[in-house]
Amino acid sequence: MTRKTTGTNRPQGRQLGVRVKTASKRSLSSTLWLERQLNDPYVAEARRRGYRSRAAFKLLQLDEKFRLLGPGKRVVDLGAAPGGWTQVAVERVQPETTAGHIVAMDILEMDPIPGAVVLLGDFLAEDAPDRLLAALDGPADLVLSDMAAPTTGHPRTDHLRIMALAETAYDFAARVLSPGGAFVAKVFQGGAERELLDRLKRDFAQVRHAKPPASRADSSETYVVATGFRGAANPTS
Repeated sequence: MTRKTTGTNRPQGRQLGVRVKTASKRSLSSTLWLERQLNDPYVAEARRRGYRSRAAFKLLQLDEKFRLLGPGKRVVDLGAAPGGWTQVAVERVQPETTAGHIVAMDILEMDPIPGAVVLLGDFLAEDAPDRLLAALDGPADLVLSDMAAPTTGHPRTDHLRIMALAETAYDFAARVLSPGGAFVAKVFQGGAERELLDRLKRDFAQVRHAKPPASRADSSETYVVATGFRGAANPTS
């Protein structure tokens, strides 16, 4: 069935359900995951539009709401693999025809994306910030972090681990953002984010939480979006 996407970047039209039989070499959890993928309209729409992951729609929807991207922007994408967010950034920034610049990093290998500098490495490694700064070669207008540690199944532990990643991402963002810049990070709903929020509210004009429609309803993920950075970037420090 043909499906169209409106200007709100949400797949439209009725999705026909697909049931997957459990194969002898496939676990029940794998079968359920496959069934969910086959029935997810964002997965189908991402494939149709050439995005590497359904996560691309999360950034499209965040940008639609907060106007984060635009021609000529300088963007850092942390936790970028497989590259859906980087693809969206390239589309919106148009680095090949503007002064825009996009640098992406992930611990997982990622195929090149024309218009972006892709770095392989662990963001938590000691040399990672300097590698990013060298590739960016100047201040950033936007730092994105879609990083998430492997889940343990223990909600409190998973929350603390993703908050540690978000806080480390902001340590870097505070170093590289230009005045007026923005910071976006994935977090999980929970109670241990006050310290990060206090820092963001001190350093930005506005701090909001958003759960884009493309985030799965059963996921506790949400995004903190901070805009109007009050500091002054000093990426050489």
